[in-house]
Amino acid sequence: MAYNLLKGKKGIIFGALDENSIAWKTAERVHAEGGTFVLTNAPIAMRMGQIKDLAEKTGSEIVPADATSEEDLENLVSKSVEILGGKLDFVLHSIGMSVNVRKGRAYTDEKYDFTAKGWDVSALSFHKVMQSLYKADAMNEWGSIVALTYMAAQRTFPDYNDMADNKAYLESVARSFGYFYGKEKKVRVNTISQSPTATTAGTGVKGFDGFIAYAEKMSPLGNASAQDCADYTVSLFSDLTKKVTMQNLFHDGGFSNTGVSQEVIERFSE
Repeated sequence: MAYNLLKGKKGIIFGALDENSIAWKTAERVHAEGGTFVLTNAPIAMRMGQIKDLAEKTGSEIVPADATSEEDLENLVSKSVEILGGKLDFVLHSIGMSVNVRKGRAYTDEKYDFTAKGWDVSALSFHKVMQSLYKADAMNEWGSIVALTYMAAQRTFPDYNDMADNKAYLESVARSFGYFYGKEKKVRVNTISQSPTATTAGTGVKGFDGFIAYAEKMSPLGNASAQDCADYTVSLFSDLTKKVTMQNLFHDGGFSNTGVSQEVIERFSE
């Protein structure tokens, strides 16, 4: 059911790869709620995914951009404002990649060139995106910027590798830039700490199937799906959350506040 929560609002959605991705689900939900947007992803990711199908479905235009390139981001921002006919109201940063994970390097055996690349793509890119928006004065007052993160930023999940460090940095950027953006432009900046989700990126983590099953048993409400996350993101884009900013918002069915569940106790008492 749609409520026209985003009627007349305009924005940019980063990271839609295929129908399993949170960004893809969010784009569909934003479209259903009356919002319009530009879709963007790195050129290599666009060749791998089906973003053109999403653009056709939602009546959106695509502007390729490498989120680590200031030049690409400046072009993306200016073109988006031109295409959408005015300043922006929302931005979703749904980008993450670890070369160390892809190459099977353990956290205790990182190749630091890989580490730097993953940090640039997964975390520093969030600062670059917001700096590009800020310098261009491209956001309307009470606009909303959201990035996706994970609880490995606060707690240790061994196989999450250097992505945990990237997410910690990402969350810090949200708080730090959120202060300036709120004070000077009345723009909100938040991160959503999502349940482990069966996306293309998520399933690349070693032991993911066992991990998602464990989280399901630990969470009183069960894991939040990609669709659930899309719904939550829409609420943060809407005017109903105008005073929520600089927050890391756990969207995980209660996992983050559960010490142990009865299901887990029973499993280890067998």
